[in-house]
Amino acid sequence: MEHIVIIGNGISGVTAARHIRKLSDKKITIVSAETDYFFSRTALMYVYMGHMKFEHTQPYEDWFWKKNRINLKKGYVKHIETKSKTLHFTEGDTLEYDTLVIATGSKPNKFGWPGQDLDGVMGMYHKQDLDNLEKYAPNNKICKRAVIVGGGLIGIELAEMLHSRHIPVTFLVRETSFWDGVLPEGESAMINREIINNGIDLRLSNNLKEIVSDENGKVKSVIIQETGEEIACDVVGLTAGVSPNIDFIKDSGIETGRGVKVNRFLETNLPDIYAIGDCAEQHEAIDQRRPIEAVWYTGRMMGETLAQTICGNRIEYKPGHWFNSAKFIDIEYQTYGWVWAQPKDNEARFYWEHKDGNKCIHINYDKNTHEFIGINNFGIRMRHEFFDKILTEKRSVHYVLEHLADANFDPEFYKLHEKDIVSKFNQENSTNIQLKKKSWKRIFA
Repeated sequence: MEHIVIIGNGISGVTAARHIRKLSDKKITIVSAETDYFFSRTALMYVYMGHMKFEHTQPYEDWFWKKNRINLKKGYVKHIETKSKTLHFTEGDTLEYDTLVIATGSKPNKFGWPGQDLDGVMGMYHKQDLDNLEKYAPNNKICKRAVIVGGGLIGIELAEMLHSRHIPVTFLVRETSFWDGVLPEGESAMINREIINNGIDLRLSNNLKEIVSDENGKVKSVIIQETGEEIACDVVGLTAGVSPNIDFIKDSGIETGRGVKVNRFLETNLPDIYAIGDCAEQHEAIDQRRPIEAVWYTGRMMGETLAQTICGNRIEYKPGHWFNSAKFIDIEYQTYGWVWAQPKDNEARFYWEHKDGNKCIHINYDKNTHEFIGINNFGIRMRHEFFDKILTEKRSVHYVLEHLADANFDPEFYKLHEKDIVSKFNQENSTNIQLKKKSWKRIFA
């Protein structure tokens, strides 16, 4: 019987295992050193914030794996011997495979900062990071201040987590504005305000120089590169992005770049070896997508796609139109299609911001054809299905604005803003777009 071994028990690996089992009777083993059972990584922050317990992040009961004949092995893979199709573990044992799926995810970036491995220094990606946070920052008596290094999505989540326990936070962001490599100027400025308004000490254009140790090997302060200022702290969160977790693949013969290189079928350069999730690097361009995407839903899609290929129905990975969502403390964010930080030559932009300063939309469209390219929503929920259809049909920006109320996904009693949005677009572009919607009373109330 063919033995399929999957290294990694995150969303990608577990999805592949589940769908392989639905399609076949192949022997399946999932290898992981992080936890005994699969859990929702995106829910870790809510465990620390007291909204749920860790067991609530595990979508399957413990008996699920045995019932579905999915073997679980806990251990670190030290080396892959591809000629003999054997995994070697740090404990000294081995495991043979017929088909190998690498789904090892990411690890927090470290850039060689002095003190980066001290006690009290952590990322916020793994279950072990949550355990360390509970150990070193259980409350504001044990942790007088935390410093977060890096201004991405994980950084702001960690800031919100610590803030929920009333722990003072200093947030070091090397960019001139928060996440301005991804967000246009208006949205980035909005998130700056949201961070500051929540009492977080946001330091823009500030880089970490050094993490200083106390006499026991634990962090006691950080030093800022630009000013030399020393900030006393008990915890340092390293959230300056993540990188594929592939160190163990070196000298295996599997081709790597930043991640494990794969084609559109998620195949590596070696037969019977595949890679999925955010350790996989596409070496064939897919639309304007990045070669590596550390996004939950693309990992799930890769797992589903690969299961088909492994079970005899060889199909390409097709992620569809780009979308993503996140939460910046109290401001929800969604993006559909492409809205780059800086517009390209063929693009025109329309930006509307509510007077309260925590709601906006930013629409991107072709300035010649007026074809809709993408939208950012902050503080206003929009339907994924609507924009997926609009992008597929290559509709115009005018069509999108006429039907904007159809996209709104806010609860019934939320105040709607479509009238103001369309009015501003008309003023700026000398157009006369009218909203098309049956429930006019709800829109204009």
